[in-house]
Amino acid sequence: MGRNRLVAGNWKMNGSSALIQSFFDDMKNQSLPDQVGLLLCPPLVYLPEMLAAARGTGISVGAQTVCETAEAGAFTGEVSAEMLSDIGASHVIVGHSERRHIYGESSDMVASKFSAAQSAGLVPILCVGETLEEREAGNMETVLAEQLGCVLSQCGASALGQAIVAYEPVWAIGTGKTASPEQAQAAHAFLRSQVAAQDDTIAAGLQILYGGSVKPDNAAELFACEDVDGGLIGGASLKVESFLGIARAG
Repeated sequence: MGRNRLVAGNWKMNGSSALIQSFFDDMKNQSLPDQVGLLLCPPLVYLPEMLAAARGTGISVGAQTVCETAEAGAFTGEVSAEMLSDIGASHVIVGHSERRHIYGESSDMVASKFSAAQSAGLVPILCVGETLEEREAGNMETVLAEQLGCVLSQCGASALGQAIVAYEPVWAIGTGKTASPEQAQAAHAFLRSQVAAQDDTIAAGLQILYGGSVKPDNAAELFACEDVDGGLIGGASLKVESFLGIARAG
């Protein structure tokens, strides 16, 4: 495969100061897997605490979303990419299905967030994925092409050279359902082909993560797929045992 593996934990709207402390206390007694990058994305208010706790551990820390504009000013409640970079975040998730479906973020908005993140030196993790209805209607590739295509159109294929893509079938997030290895591989291969149509080299090096009810007992078969380069993990990333169990899989 030739690409490094990444296991990223999205804590969503979970966590506390006590949880961060206990998580990294437990980490002190663990050996981290070789050649696997580890990333945690806590709620915004806990970013400074997690950055401090993670210092020297080899674990990167990122944010869960970002404002689509790079300008400072009258955007009450928003946080810019420059601010995230300023406090030490390295990555930011953009286009998570919950942002798209609960908060109405369009693919154009997600592309703007992607661009804003890169302009501030952050690595965007671009989430794409179809709903159950879209999959059953045979529209999985159409949905993925549209979501990824907005970023390719706005930012160019070269931008994917400093980014990560995460395929997260909406029907598998928090449901206990997981895409089969065959389903995951087909989606990942399709995404890579969309980038390869513009730049073979960028496509070959692009990390594509799978997200959707990943657990230690199913991670190995997913990560064994040729085009699956790791995972974007939800609830299982809240506990060291399951988070590292996934990272050590495969």
